Amino acid sequence: MAHDKAGKTMEGDNMRAELASPIFRLNTLARHLGVSCSLSPPSPMESQFPNQAIYPSPTAGFSGGSVFANVVQAPEDPILGVTVAYNKDPSRMKVNLGVGAYRTEEGKPLVLNVVRRAEQMLVNNPSRVKEYLPITGLADFNKLSAKLIFGADSPAIQENRVVTVQCLSGTGSLRVGGEFLAKHYHERTIYIPQPTWGNHTKVFMLAGLSVKTYRYYDPTTRGLNFKGLLEDLSMAPSGAIVLLHACAHNPTGVDPTVGQWEQMRLLIRSKGLLPFFDSAYQGFASGSLDADAQSVRMFAADGGECLTAQSYAKNMGLYGERVGALSIVCKYADVAVRVESQLKLVIRPMYSNPPIHGASIVATILKDKEMYYEWTVELKAMANRIINMRQQLFDALRARGTPGDWTHIIKQIGMFTFTGLNKEQVAFMTQEYHVYLTSDGRISMAGLNSKTVPHLADAIHAAVTRIK
Repeated sequence: MAHDKAGKTMEGDNMRAELASPIFRLNTLARHLGVSCSLSPPSPMESQFPNQAIYPSPTAGFSGGSVFANVVQAPEDPILGVTVAYNKDPSRMKVNLGVGAYRTEEGKPLVLNVVRRAEQMLVNNPSRVKEYLPITGLADFNKLSAKLIFGADSPAIQENRVVTVQCLSGTGSLRVGGEFLAKHYHERTIYIPQPTWGNHTKVFMLAGLSVKTYRYYDPTTRGLNFKGLLEDLSMAPSGAIVLLHACAHNPTGVDPTVGQWEQMRLLIRSKGLLPFFDSAYQGFASGSLDADAQSVRMFAADGGECLTAQSYAKNMGLYGERVGALSIVCKYADVAVRVESQLKLVIRPMYSNPPIHGASIVATILKDKEMYYEWTVELKAMANRIINMRQQLFDALRARGTPGDWTHIIKQIGMFTFTGLNKEQVAFMTQEYHVYLTSDGRISMAGLNSKTVPHLADAIHAAVTRIK
C-alpha cells in the first residue's frame, strides 16, 4: 500500500515536471497554432496525450536557418525610390524633383512660421496632457476641418449630416473610407482616374474594393480628356464609387474647369455614382482655400452624399505629423450618427486612435482668426512660388528653342507637372544630368528654384533633341 502510494507520488511528480518543461509547453503551443513540428521524441508524458505530439515543419527554423528565408526582396516604391537613388548619387549637380514636398528658394524644407507659433503655444500650455484621443480624434480638429473643406455656411454641416473623423493624413483617410465602403456599401467597385497617384490602387485594393479606371489625361494635348472621362463614367454601373481629385490633380496638374465640374456632377448624380474626393492640396494649388474647395462644395451642396479625404501635409507643411480627416456627407442626420459608429469599428482595430500633436496644431491655427490669416498669407506665398517656377521653366525652354509646345507647364496647376517626357528621356536626364524624377515624366515644381531651373531646362532640351 505504501509502495503504491509512493509510486503514485513519483508518477505525479514526473507529470508535473513534464508539464512544466519548455519543450512540452512549446509543443502544446504549436499544436494550438496548427503547426506540425516536434521538438523531441515522444516522452512518457506525451504518450498520455497523443494528440499533442507534433512533428517537424520545413519552416521550423531550429536548424539555424531563417523561417523568412524565402521572402523575396521587394522593389522600391516608384515615387519614394527616386529619393533613395538621389541620396546615393555623389554628384554636386544633382536635383531631386521626385519628392512631393515643398522646398524653399534655397532648396530647404519649410516649417511655416504660424506652425512654429502654434506649436510653441501648445508646448507652453501646462494644462496639456498626453492622454489618448477618442477613436474619432480631436473634436475641434474634426469640426474645423469639415468647415474648411465644405464652407462655414454649408447646409450639410448646419443640418448635422456630416460625420468627420481624424485619420492618418490623406492616405489613412482614404484607407478608412475604403474599408468602410467595402463593409457597408452595396457596390464595391471604385473608378480612379488614369493616371492617378501611385498609391491609390494599392490603398483601395487592400481596403477590399475592386479598382477600375476612367480616362482622364490626354497625352497628345497634355490636358484633360474630358470626352473620354464622360464616356467612361457614363458606362460605369449604377452605384459605383468614383475617385475625384478635388484640385491639383496628381500627377498631371490638369484640373477640370468649373463648367466641366458641373457637367461631371450632373452625370455622377444622374447615374447614382458615389463621389469620393481626395483633397490633398486645398489652398496649395491656386493660393485660395475657397477656390480649391469649389469642386467638393458643388457636390456637398446638392443634397447628395459623398466622401472627402483631407490632408494637411502640403498646405500646412505637416508632412511627418500625418494629419488628415475623412468626412462623409450623408442624406440624413440620423444616418450620419450610424455611419460614425461604424467608422469607429473600422478605426479601432486598425490604429485604435489618432495622434494628438499634429491635430492640435491644426486646430490651434484654424480657430484663431489672426493665426488663420497668417496661415493664408504663408500658404499663398508657397503657391505663388510654385506658379513662378512654372513660368521660369517655360521661359527657359522657350529661350533654348526646345522642340515642342511647353505651354502645358504654365497651364497645369499645383505641385506637379506632367512633362510628357518618356521613360527613355527620363533615364537619360538622370544618367547624364543627375536630374531625378519619376519614370512617367512627373516633376515636382516645388523642388525647383531659380538656380536649378536652367540646369533642368538644359536636361529637358538635351533629352527631347537626342532621345526620341
